[in-house]
Amino acid sequence: MAKRTCVRAAIAALVLAIACVCPAVASGWSYVHTAQRGALTAIEQTRAEAAFETARASLPPRWRNGEGLDVVVDWRDDLPDDVHGRAFGPHLRLRRDLLEDGREGALEAAIVHELAHRYDRSPHGRLSRDPRLLDLAGWPQRPLRLGMRVRDNAMRDRSPDVYELTSPAEFVAVNLEHFLRDPQYACRRPALHAFFVAHFEWSPATVACADTLPFVEAGAGEGDAPLFALDPARVHAVDYLLAEGNARPMSAWGHSMLRLVICAPGRAPGPDCRLDLQHHRVLSFRAFVDDVQISSLRGLTGRYPSRLFVLPFDQVIDEYTRVELRGLQSLPLRLMPDEIASLLAQAAALHWSYDGRYWFIGNNCAVETWKLLQTGVPRLADARLRSITPNGLLRRLVRSGDADRSVLGREDAVRAGFYFPSADAEYQALFDIARDVQALPVERVEDWLSLAPDARTPWLASAGLRDAAALLVLEHAAARRLELELRDVLKRRLFDPRQATTPAPAVATLQDLLAAGEGLSRPAQLLSGGYGVPQADERLALQDGVDAQTTRLRGLRTQLEDEARSALRPEEAERQAALDANVEALGARLRDLHRAAGGLQLD
Repeated sequence: MAKRTCVRAAIAALVLAIACVCPAVASGWSYVHTAQRGALTAIEQTRAEAAFETARASLPPRWRNGEGLDVVVDWRDDLPDDVHGRAFGPHLRLRRDLLEDGREGALEAAIVHELAHRYDRSPHGRLSRDPRLLDLAGWPQRPLRLGMRVRDNAMRDRSPDVYELTSPAEFVAVNLEHFLRDPQYACRRPALHAFFVAHFEWSPATVACADTLPFVEAGAGEGDAPLFALDPARVHAVDYLLAEGNARPMSAWGHSMLRLVICAPGRAPGPDCRLDLQHHRVLSFRAFVDDVQISSLRGLTGRYPSRLFVLPFDQVIDEYTRVELRGLQSLPLRLMPDEIASLLAQAAALHWSYDGRYWFIGNNCAVETWKLLQTGVPRLADARLRSITPNGLLRRLVRSGDADRSVLGREDAVRAGFYFPSADAEYQALFDIARDVQALPVERVEDWLSLAPDARTPWLASAGLRDAAALLVLEHAAARRLELELRDVLKRRLFDPRQATTPAPAVATLQDLLAAGEGLSRPAQLLSGGYGVPQADERLALQDGVDAQTTRLRGLRTQLEDEARSALRPEEAERQAALDANVEALGARLRDLHRAAGGLQLD
C-alpha cells in the first residue's frame, strides 16, 4: 500500500510539473513529452509540439479548455504494429515512428484518438455511457431485458474504421476523430454529428450536404430507377403502417412499417400529398431469406439477416391486400418537419450501414421500427415505445399521443387513404355477382379458388357478360396464388439434395438470383471505400452498379421461371396449364360477348 501511495504521489508531482515545461496557455489542460529510450531529438520534439498544438486548436472550446485533462505523452518503440497509441488515465502512449517525416496525417489522427479517450473517461465526457449515443452507435437496449444492451454491433457496413465496433469507448474515439477532421462527417453520419454538436455546443467546419438522401429500392418496377433520391422537404407526413395479422403463425401479430407520404413534384407539402400514392414509399425491416423458405427455427435463432428495405407503396398495398389478403392501417404520426428530417436521416444511415439479425421474438419488425423511431426522433426516447409486437407498438404510439388512431373511424377512411382493406371482401362481392347468374357449387370465394382449375372450367365456359368479367378477375387471383405456391415448392425442391431430378441449371440460376437480391438488400456491397451515407461522387459510381444489378436480377427471374418449369411434377404442370387455359378461354369469351353486345373489343 505504501508503495502505491508513493507511485501516486510521484505521478501527481509529475503532472503538476507539466505546467512548468509546456507552452503557456490561458486555461485548460497541459501536456509534456517523454520518450521510452532516450530523449526526443530536436526535430521529433518540434514535430510533437506542433502536432499537439494543431490537435488542441481543432478541439471544441469545452474540450480544449477543460480542467483536469492534463496528459503525459510517452513516445514508444514497443507498441504492436497495428496500434498507433494507447491511453491509461493521464498517460498517452504513442508510436515514436509517427514523428517521422510524411506521417503528419496519421500522427494528428492518433493524437486526437487518444485525447478522445482521455476526454471520454473524464467527468467532462462520459460519451460512451450516454444512452442516446449507444442507440445511435449500434448498441441499443434489448427489448426483453430492461437496461441491458446488445453485445454485438450490427452497424458493420461502410464503417470509417472497423475498430469502432469493438467497444463504445473505441466508437467514441474513432468518431470524434472524423467529427473533428472530416468536413463531410455531418453528411455521412448526420445523427452522430448532431449529437456531438449538441454535446459540445459547437460545430467544426463542414461542407454543404446534398438536399436528398440516397436509397436503393429493392422492389423498383420495370422502368423505375432503383437508386432513389429522397428529399425530406417533400415528405409531408410519416405514418405508422400496420399490416393486419392473418392465420399464418409468423403473421399473426401483424407487420410494422413506416409509410412516407411524399408529395408529387410541383405540389406544395400539405394534406393533398396523400393523393400522390405513386410517389409514397415504405420503410420496412424484413428478414432477407437467403435459403429457400422462412423457417421458424431459423427465425427464433437469428439466422436471417435483418435489413431496412425501401419499397414503393403501391407494391406494398398489392402484396398485403391482394396476395396475402391482409388489411393495412395507415396512422399518421405527430411529427414536426425537423423530426421527419431527422428520422429520414437515421433511416438512410441504417440503410447503408445496418446488417442485423432477424429474431421473431427479440428483433423483429416491431422492435426494429421502435428503435428507428427512438433514434431518429430523440423526443420519442421518453415515450416508452418498446414492444415486441406490431399491435403492441401501435397501442403504445396511440397511448403516448404520437399516433392518431381516430382516422380509422372516419367514414371516408378508405377513400382518404388511411385504411386499405383486404381484397377478400372485394373477391367475395365479385363471386356473389357470378352466383347471382349461375348456380355455382360453393358459396365462399375461398372455396371457389381452392377448386382445381379444371373443376371451374364448365362454369367459366357458360358465363355471360356480367359474370364472366367477375370470374376473370377471380381467375387471375387464382393464377397469382398458384404462382406463389409453386414458387415456394420449387425453391424448396431445387435446394433439396434428395431431389435427384432437379435440373442443375435451375439450381445455379436460383443461387445467382439470391446473390443478386443480397446485393440490393445490402447496398453497401455495391460500393468500395467511403463510410456512412454515400456522397455525390459515390452516388455517381453507385448508379451504374445498381442499374446493372437490377437488370441482372430481372433477367435471372425470367430465366428461372423458364428453367423451373422442368422441375414441376406432372400434376403440378397440368394444374398450371389448366389455369392458364381458363384465363385465356375466359378472356376470349368475354371479348366475344362484348362484341356481340355491340361494345368495343377488349384487349
